[in-house]
Amino acid sequence: MAMKEAFDGLKGSNSKTRDPAIDDVGTFEKVELSVLLCTDDFIRKLNKEWRDEDHATDVISMTQHTPGFQLPILMLGDIAISVDMAARQAEERGHSLLDEIRILMVRGLLHLLGYDDEKSEEAKIETEKEEYIILRNLGWKGKGLMQSTHDSFENFNLSNQLEKQNVNSSGTKDPGVSTNPKKESLRSNRPKFKYLFCDLDGTLLNSKSRITPGTAEALREAISRGVKIVIATGKTRPAAISALELVDLAGEGGVISKFSPGVFLQGLLVYGKQGLEIYNRNLDPDICKEAFLYSLEHQVPLLGFSQDRTVTLFDHPSIDALHTVYFEPKAEVMPSVEHLLSSVNVQKLLFYDTAENVHSILRPHWSLATAGRARVVQALPEMLEILPSGASKGDGVHMLLDHLGANVDEVMAIGDGENDVEMLNLVRWGVAMANGSDKVKSVADAIVTSNDEDGVADAIYRYVF
Repeated sequence: MAMKEAFDGLKGSNSKTRDPAIDDVGTFEKVELSVLLCTDDFIRKLNKEWRDEDHATDVISMTQHTPGFQLPILMLGDIAISVDMAARQAEERGHSLLDEIRILMVRGLLHLLGYDDEKSEEAKIETEKEEYIILRNLGWKGKGLMQSTHDSFENFNLSNQLEKQNVNSSGTKDPGVSTNPKKESLRSNRPKFKYLFCDLDGTLLNSKSRITPGTAEALREAISRGVKIVIATGKTRPAAISALELVDLAGEGGVISKFSPGVFLQGLLVYGKQGLEIYNRNLDPDICKEAFLYSLEHQVPLLGFSQDRTVTLFDHPSIDALHTVYFEPKAEVMPSVEHLLSSVNVQKLLFYDTAENVHSILRPHWSLATAGRARVVQALPEMLEILPSGASKGDGVHMLLDHLGANVDEVMAIGDGENDVEMLNLVRWGVAMANGSDKVKSVADAIVTSNDEDGVADAIYRYVF
């Protein structure tokens, strides 16, 4: 019946955007069309094969019609529908799974008949009109795929506006913590953001420096829906890869590999397409010399970062912890400050001490000692980092987006530390963790649960889908 309604709609059609490859349907004795109900995993493979897009979608149409062939049978093609995604969308839109599958079947049929809503705004309007007519004439429930998706976005924008207005008496935003992020999420086929930039320590990693199963699941679902997840961290690339390897999210099809873009060492090292380096900035050698001499004199552990290497002047349990707990490359112990500086170009420095000593001694001293020459930041309470003057993770993200040809309106970012402030200010939607610093919370558009409570998953389910 749906096919008959669609064919009847072609008769006398004055569509300006439809591909007329299939026009005179009355010349065919029979029409063949197959409909396949499948899983997210299966449709993801089809999407990769037919459209070179490596993510799950709700419906794919695969034409078999060859114009000009005089055949008695119209081999219209195949429609594949993901029941997994249809079920999620049905729940979101408030109708049954059968209604959603019917809507997707109509959309797939219209694609086979030459309608393409992505061609232009006019094509979108014409496709929506045909959807509505077919569903109405058949007495099927549903608004059509585009209208339903549009309503989801409208609801999302309204939710965002209400959340932004949710300000407490002190002038700061209330956390608005979700108790069940999956149930509260708006599940539309097209994610609301194309890119998700995510910090590691204190954000993607919990207090034990691990990614929780719930967060890993949310990342996989985001990837399956076509969201490009990009790591933006103060860590080295090898450290990020090691952390994500533990949950099988490193390598092809995962979050990160040696061939994926990313922002590392607080924006001082940026990798672009195919994982190739597009930016590298070093710290002033004079500041490095002063810091390492201070480290020796006061026996405060200090680590120098040089791309995929780390260097230090003496062994210390804290230096070992940066490797065993925080995944950083094992530090190379250099025999002297002079040898160290002649062997590597240092991009940033990291002092590792107690949170109290960092707050009361190290930060005041180095803020004054490097004033006008370098920048002092903290990602974690027990660590103090010294960066080149004016450097920030946000600058690295901006540079990478320009390289990728992406717009900041397509981006959501998540972070917890003062080193994430510029990044959250840059993008369309900035999310802070409940465990984050007051500085990052003050600039965030939303605050989610902590890194020990699947905060990144909370953000994905609430704001990406």
